[in-house]
This record gives sequence, C-alpha cells and structure tokens, in this order.
Amino acid sequence: MAAAHPTASIAWAYLAEAAFGAEETIAAYAYARTGYHRGLDQLRRNGWKGFGPVPYGHEPNRGFLRCVAVLAKAAKAIGETDEYARCLDLLEDCDPRAAEALGVG
Repeated sequence: MAAAHPTASIAWAYLAEAAFGAEETIAAYAYARTGYHRGLDQLRRNGWKGFGPVPYGHEPNRGFLRCVAVLAKAAKAIGETDEYARCLDLLEDCDPRAAEALGVG
C-alpha cells in the first residue's frame, strides 16, 4: 500500500504498527518517521502552520497521529527519551485525547 501511495501517512502507520507489533523496533521507527513527515506535508498543504489542533476525531488526521504514536513508542523502546518526549508533546498539542486513544503515555 505504501509503495502505491507513498504520500499517504495512513499506509506508513499500518506498516509502523505492524513492525512494532512484531518487535521490529527500528523498522517501526523508520516507517513511523516516514509517515510523520508525509503527514506534516499534508497538514501544511492544508494550511497548518506547525501548531494548533489536529483532531484525532477527524479521520484524515489519523494516519499522521498514529505515526507520531508509533514513533513515540519506538523512540522509548530504543532509549531515545528526547524524541519520546517531543512526540508526546506533539500529540498533546494536536489533540489532548490522542495519546490515550493511541495507547501512548
């Protein structure tokens, strides 16, 4: 799916979640980082300035937020505490309910 739709963060989120579930932490981190950047591109094209709400309840935002969540989990697993904290802060800034909905925190 990601090869057919490389700009779709949701495709990268599925890959990241599957890799993390299979304990392939570095692959999960890489997939999540790719999806995170693809999601940022999409958000910016739609007028987001790097701050403000990105509601989890809005379906098109979920791929991006899911990637941030896996990135946080993978960062924590490899001991990258600064990245883990940045991801938690980003999720909180985007939607205070997102981290809990995505099982991060």
